[in-house]
Amino acid sequence: MTISTRRRSWLFTPATKPDRFDRAVQVGADVLIIDLEDAVAPSDKATARRTALDYLAKTGGTPVAHALRINPPSTPPGLEDLLALVRCDAGPDYVVIPKVESPEIVRLVDGLLADAGKPTRLVALIETARGVAAVEEIARVTPHLAALFFGAADHAADLGAEVAWEPLLYARSRLLNAAALAGVEAIDSPWFDLADDEGLRAETRAAVRLGFTAKAAIHPRQVAAINEELTPNTEAVAEARRILEENAKGVGVVGGRMVDEAVARKARRILAAVGAAVSE
Repeated sequence: MTISTRRRSWLFTPATKPDRFDRAVQVGADVLIIDLEDAVAPSDKATARRTALDYLAKTGGTPVAHALRINPPSTPPGLEDLLALVRCDAGPDYVVIPKVESPEIVRLVDGLLADAGKPTRLVALIETARGVAAVEEIARVTPHLAALFFGAADHAADLGAEVAWEPLLYARSRLLNAAALAGVEAIDSPWFDLADDEGLRAETRAAVRLGFTAKAAIHPRQVAAINEELTPNTEAVAEARRILEENAKGVGVVGGRMVDEAVARKARRILAAVGAAVSE
């Protein structure tokens, strides 16, 4: 499997559109999510499943990691997705499990993939009130869980809230805390207004400040902005290096700010985000 160390942008593409799969490479997405769930009509599920698995059986040697969003495992299409996956040669880097509301559903998928000898890692999509309420347990259910993924639209519908930053801040914060406790990544929800590029950038910056390490995209032209906002700039990288140099001497000051171990931990994350070597 080919998993990049930088997984900033996760680009959704319908499994019914195989001609678009390779666009993830062209636009610089870190992960291609082939979607069998929301983007596929019930009448097209079987064809989409075959198309996705045929493609995933042939991937390799690209800088893009591949994820498969299955249907909820508690539904017939979801069970069919899982059975088809474990019986074929396809080995996606990730399986995205939608509507996760308990650790048991993650454990089920994890067990099936392990029994099939697939090293695929899991991403739990947290998009309901029940899912948020159980997110700490979900985050710790298996070492094969790579990330928690926040689904804003469905969660807002559950709450009767607007799909906006403030009404969903509690859910985002709780998901991030659970991810930090479990040592897994946190992926933010897509920005749904394709005509509002500044809104995309503003929400991505807010997600980065909160602690998210990645954001999903629903259109290829969103990828560049997401990658840019999730990549520390040269000034931030230079300051991180100064902080670690000062921290190696003990408590010090950089740019008028006291440097201690908490500040150094943030600096290490900045350097890790650009793939730079981190000196302790």
